Amino acid sequence: MIHTSELSSRIVDAIHVNTAFTIPIFGGIKIAESIVVMWIVMGVIMAAALLMTRNLSVENPSRKQLALELVFTKIYHFFYRLVGENGKAYIPYFMCLMTFIGVSDLFPLLGFKPPTKDLSVTATLAGISIILVEYAGIRAKGGKGWLKSFTEPIALVTPLNFLEILIKPFSLCMRLMGNMLGGFAIMELIKYAVPAVVPAFASLYFDIFDGLLQAFVFTFLTALYIQEATAGEDAQPPRERIKKKLQSKKTQPAQA
Repeated sequence: MIHTSELSSRIVDAIHVNTAFTIPIFGGIKIAESIVVMWIVMGVIMAAALLMTRNLSVENPSRKQLALELVFTKIYHFFYRLVGENGKAYIPYFMCLMTFIGVSDLFPLLGFKPPTKDLSVTATLAGISIILVEYAGIRAKGGKGWLKSFTEPIALVTPLNFLEILIKPFSLCMRLMGNMLGGFAIMELIKYAVPAVVPAFASLYFDIFDGLLQAFVFTFLTALYIQEATAGEDAQPPRERIKKKLQSKKTQPAQA
């Protein structure tokens, strides 16, 4: 029989953000456990990047280098086909975001609570992504074009388009956190309902596949939002916009 009170306490404990330590200044600055795990995640990613990019060669590339270049090229072209020429400048952000969330979601395998179970972490990631989305729209369309896009397809939906700026980060935030907590709750139910062998196989799905899937979905939606923000008749690559401005300035004195 499943003890619902014990299951509820486990879920509450998963949601609760524990304090790792307190810095004894300004009355005590509490550092959350999720922040410490994020530091560890960033350290692991940086160390792995340094190790994998050592001894690179143009004339005599190693198998490791060829494999890295193949993976990088595949991921780059995937996002390029999605965002197009106007959004290619943001592909490095997509790669960093997907790597960070993916590695974070794998940390339960090492006994750590993933940072993506912390609402403040997922809200921050969603906020950064949406700020970048709106910046990409302004950069591609200009200030007037960006404001004009809120009146499309008709001016009647302008309030809804502005409201979408708040809905998108909320959706990204709650989807990532909700799926991580949902996977944890299902795992706890499986531990109660079936023998000890089955949870081990289920853990391979929820701790590995589902975590990587959520990293991909979060990044894919961010890329999709940027594609929408940089698309349209008024959108054009920033370099082309600058060239046109310079050409118009040069032609104005000649016409005068």
